[in-house]
Amino acid sequence: MSRPTTRVLELLELLQDRGRVSGPELAARLGVDLRTVRRYVAKLEELGLPVDADRGRNGGYRLAPGWKLPPLMLSDDEATAVVLGLLAARRDGLATAAPAVDGALEKVRRVLPAELRERVRALEAALGFSQRRGEPTPPAIRDERAAAPPPARTPAPAPPAGVPAPPATETVLALADAIARERRVEIAYADRAGSRSTRQLDPYGIVFHHGRWYLSAHDHGRDALRTLRLDRIASVRLLRRAAPPPAGFDPVAAVARALARVPWRWEVEVVLDASLAELRAQLPPHAAELEPREDGVLLRARAERLDGMARLLAGLGAPLRVIGPPELRDELARLADRLAAAAAAG
Repeated sequence: MSRPTTRVLELLELLQDRGRVSGPELAARLGVDLRTVRRYVAKLEELGLPVDADRGRNGGYRLAPGWKLPPLMLSDDEATAVVLGLLAARRDGLATAAPAVDGALEKVRRVLPAELRERVRALEAALGFSQRRGEPTPPAIRDERAAAPPPARTPAPAPPAGVPAPPATETVLALADAIARERRVEIAYADRAGSRSTRQLDPYGIVFHHGRWYLSAHDHGRDALRTLRLDRIASVRLLRRAAPPPAGFDPVAAVARALARVPWRWEVEVVLDASLAELRAQLPPHAAELEPREDGVLLRARAERLDGMARLLAGLGAPLRVIGPPELRDELARLADRLAAAAAAG
């Protein structure tokens, strides 16, 4: 897009966002002189956009009263997808310039219908990411057959085998709205075994972790903090009861701790000859629990497969001693043999 065309569009955005704007202010914002501003205004009028001009030293411009661009026609699903994509780009540093994501987010918000705009803002505030791009995926994460979410207005194709099922957009937006309002919710939930129940929760935060969506909430039926999968939530109903989060509560840290304690098939304990700082820099909190000792750092983790755990430990590049299980020693020996064979063949 040419620079003059870009500035004409910037002028239109300023008039929509600010109402009446003086000529000198427009010139300063666009980095042009007053004559160029008048030329840009004339271009908008040629395009059929009614611009009222107030003449004189303190004159200014505004869109004709009662006229505005129609709202961007995005469905809830589409608007949520756009916002999540921009938030992920900001988190991973994918934007080409620092203000690019914030500017794009503001433009999307501006043209959305009011109700959807507020729900999207609530999602931005409620959402946390527990993994940054480039962090290792811990071996404790295993594939689970998730309960299918309610069908959307336009049915989406089923995800490939091994890919987590996404939650329903309405579920995500409804929970984000409840978190923003600090209100209790009632949900219909299916656990890992498929057993269905109705639960009342105080929702505190939504966390995206390794391709899955989680809710950190206080479950009143169990009187405890729980981490629940969003794709297993079939419905959400907002209740009148207030549900403020505990002071200083961190949903991302709570989900990481909960996932680190999941009872997988293998309980792993290894002592590593490395500093605690070095290991924390290589391992996200959800991958393992680390405890300093006189002879090194004790690593405790859960794993469904020991071959994955062996590869993770080898990747740390530190001497280690296996406390348990003994099968992990065999897995490390097999990995060492494969690496030695590959080096010899090269």
